[in-house]
This record gives sequence, structure tokens and C-alpha cells, in this order.
Amino acid sequence: MNHKRIAVVGGGAAGLMAAIAAAEGGGQVTLLEPNDRLGKKLNITGKGRCNVTNNCSREELLRNIPRNGRFLYGAFARFDSRDAMAFFEKLGVPLKTERGNRVFPQSDCAFDVSGALRRRCERLGVRWVRARAVSVDTDGGRACGVTGQQGTYPAEAVILATGGVSYPATGSTGDGYSIAAALGHTIIPPEGSLVPLETAGNDCQEMQGLSLRNVGVKLLNAKGKVLYKDFGELLFTHFGVSGPTVLSASCHLKGDGCRLVLDLKPALESEKLEARILRDLEQYQNRSMENALVDLLPRSMIPVVLRRLDISPEMQANSLTKQKRRALVELLKAFPIDITGKRPVSEAIITSGGVKVSEIDPKTMESKLVAGLHFAGEVIDCDAYTGGFNLQIAWATAYAAGMAVG
Repeated sequence: MNHKRIAVVGGGAAGLMAAIAAAEGGGQVTLLEPNDRLGKKLNITGKGRCNVTNNCSREELLRNIPRNGRFLYGAFARFDSRDAMAFFEKLGVPLKTERGNRVFPQSDCAFDVSGALRRRCERLGVRWVRARAVSVDTDGGRACGVTGQQGTYPAEAVILATGGVSYPATGSTGDGYSIAAALGHTIIPPEGSLVPLETAGNDCQEMQGLSLRNVGVKLLNAKGKVLYKDFGELLFTHFGVSGPTVLSASCHLKGDGCRLVLDLKPALESEKLEARILRDLEQYQNRSMENALVDLLPRSMIPVVLRRLDISPEMQANSLTKQKRRALVELLKAFPIDITGKRPVSEAIITSGGVKVSEIDPKTMESKLVAGLHFAGEVIDCDAYTGGFNLQIAWATAYAAGMAVG
């Protein structure tokens, strides 16, 4: 039996999976996590429901990882979404697949996922030490343990799974970056990804609370090049825009001058949309414009649309000119929103940036600079869209690291 001592730093999704994989290989695992409970951030993912993974092919997984997806090919070859689903089912967490192939526990409770991981660690004899790691110790260029705030923990292998810097209240303080940097690793500067966007002007704030379910979204750079496009939900907020389409678009936000362009009526071509508007205007010809558009647009959006077209809300519907009607069609098919920046990284779902992937072995997640040091999860410079893809990265990299050391 292998009695190799293994230290896992971080008790989140990646840390728990890494500890389990290492312990199943017979390793004596010590898990360092300063929080009062394990899986604290995991418990708030998916709005408390925990979007465990995405029930799709390996190729589809990689297509949803815009940052360093190719690096994960080997990890996904060993542990893809089907493996993740089988793993949790075996732990006694029944799963279900919802729209967009998103996978959730049938209970809709994230605590069932974190609880199953914690119980598996306990059964495998993983020792949890409530301590914050300060550094990874080395001897002759090889990891030989971890120094924490309350002592040292000798080990023949160390797995760094400290997460990023998003949601700092859950313990994601960026410690892993400084620990890795102290050992010579290059850290790609972390910033928020899957984060809401701030916008210019007051239009979005005026529509605060309005949620659009089926909207086409394009992100354009200052030169008008399409950086990303999507279809789905969008939410107007007191600072700008949020929602699944916006969060995924934020992964591609580069430089100043970017804008979102919304297709508010994606199911209708321009000609059919104009015909629809004509019918509404005829039906409500004696109404004011702000009341003639109630079947076409949400009420909070009507004043914004009319103002952009320089149409008086009090104008009678039968007075609208053909030119203005066509301008209305164009605006509904391409509603521009100027972006001024991202919300703070503390509000991001995940962190973009981290340990440079060229310094990590993609099969074992072992450092190419320090033997016996492995990485797992968000501390690595990989991130994906919403839909369970980021947790799948955590499971796969942690499984690769845990199997390698165990």
C-alpha cells in the first residue's frame, strides 16, 4: 500500500476532488483549509443549486473554454463530464440535466454536493487541518511540505488548489498566486471573468430589474469586430447589465470602446418585424406612442426606445412617419449599449488568470519548475463560460493531480 504523504492546499471543489483522488490511491492526505467548513464557495454556485458539470461531449467542453482550452485536453481525456456525473451518482447524489445541458443535483441543493465530497474524504481518512498555508517548502528543487500559520506539514507531494480571487468572503484570497510566484512560477494577472458589465449613460439603470429571456447578444470591439455572440437571458441592473449572456461575453471584453448590440426580436426578420409594428400601430392608432408599444416591448423599455429615436411618448401612433417606423425596426434589431468596464473582481463568478499553463504538465498538473508540486482548479490560468464548465475544469484538473500523486 502506498503511504506517501500528500498535502492539499485548499478545501474547495478542486481541493476536495484532489484529496479524494490522492487518498483513493492510498496516499496519506492532509487537507489545509482555514474556513469553518469545506466547499464554502461550492455551496453558492449555481445560485445555491450547484451546476456540477455540463452533459456534453469532450469536444463541446473544449469549445466552451475560451482561455487555454487545449491545455485541458489530457485532463478531460481522463475525467470528462460523464465521468464527473458517474462520480457524483456513485457518491449518492442523484443528478438531472436541464436546459443548455446544465447538470444539477436533483435536490437543487449545493450542500448535497459538498456534503458528499466531505463524507468521502472522511471515509478515506483525509485529515482536515483548519490552517492557512503560507508557503510550499522545497528541498533540492522538490516540494517537501507546506508551512502553515500554525506549523509545518511534511509531504512528498503538494497539490495547490487555492482558487482565485473572486468571492473573497468564501476564502478566495489569491494566496495560491503568491505561493506559486515565490517558487518561480509566472502568474498571469488575475481579473474577473463571468462578471457583470458596467455601461455608459442611464438607460440600463432606468430599466433596472428588467429581465429579457430570449435576446440575441453580440459583443463588438471599438472597430466593430464581433468578439462574441450568444442567445439567451440578459438582466438590466443599477450599474449596467448582467445575466448568463453578459457573463459569458465578459470573458472576451478587451480594451476600451466595446459595446453590446442586442437583437430584441431575434425570432423576426426585419420585414416581419416591421409588419408586426404596423399592425400594432393600426390597432392602437389613437393611442400615444408609449401606450401603442405595450404589446411589443416591456413597459420599462418603451421610454428608453422612444428617447433614442427622438419620438415623443405623447405622439399619437397614427402620426409616426415611415422613416421613424423603420428606425424603430433597426433599433430593435440592433440595440447598442456602450460598455465602460467590468464590475470588481470580487463580484466575478470566477477568476481569469493564474499560474501560466506552459509551466504545468497537462497530463499530471505537475509543475515543470518544482518536482512534486501540482496545481488544480481556478489557480491555473484557465476559465470557461457559464453552464458547469468551470466546475468541470476543477474536477478534471484535480483528478489528474490527485491520481498523479496518489
